[in-house]
Amino acid sequence: MLHLENSGSFPKPLSAKKEREALEKMKQGDTAARDLLIEHNLRLVVHIIKKYYANYSDQDDLISIGTIGLIKAVNSFDADKGTRLATYAARCVENEILMYFRGQKKSSQDISMSEPIDMDSEGNPLTLSDIIYTDDNIADDIDKRMKLQKLQKLITEMKDPREKEIIIKRYGLDGRLPLTQREVADRLGISRSYVSRIEKKALHDLRKAFDGE
Repeated sequence: MLHLENSGSFPKPLSAKKEREALEKMKQGDTAARDLLIEHNLRLVVHIIKKYYANYSDQDDLISIGTIGLIKAVNSFDADKGTRLATYAARCVENEILMYFRGQKKSSQDISMSEPIDMDSEGNPLTLSDIIYTDDNIADDIDKRMKLQKLQKLITEMKDPREKEIIIKRYGLDGRLPLTQREVADRLGISRSYVSRIEKKALHDLRKAFDGE
């Protein structure tokens, strides 16, 4: 899926009705519906690349990166917020490309947000800052969701059962209200200072694992 060559061979976008049905099925855990939504929005990725990055040499790379943004969009899309999937996906695709160029700039120092990479219809130079959508709310929302998923995975995989239980109770990760250290101590039959030491160590280990993965 990540190596795309001919946009003419891509499936057409789903009708509004079929898209709603697929979103509802995906919400219920249907992975086939999720894949269907991704597949039928691949044209959008190629459209963005060809429209805004026609002069960029590594088209395949950008399409692959844009497709990653599309996958993230489908995974995190919330129809209840009133935004159309295509609109949300376009922003996610553009932000994924933006993050790629920012990463390239950090690693090689050869890409600038003010460097012309294309021309508009009137022959004026277009820069990354001109053509890439940088809605901070959308970008932050995606970033928070991805970090939360990563943190939840790390907590689930914690080897020390007591550390895991304390973190879950302290931060309400079991779907309940978070507890104070005193409340956790009373429930576990240990001292508050002991809870504090365990929590501090667990948070240190989680932060280390989070930053190191």
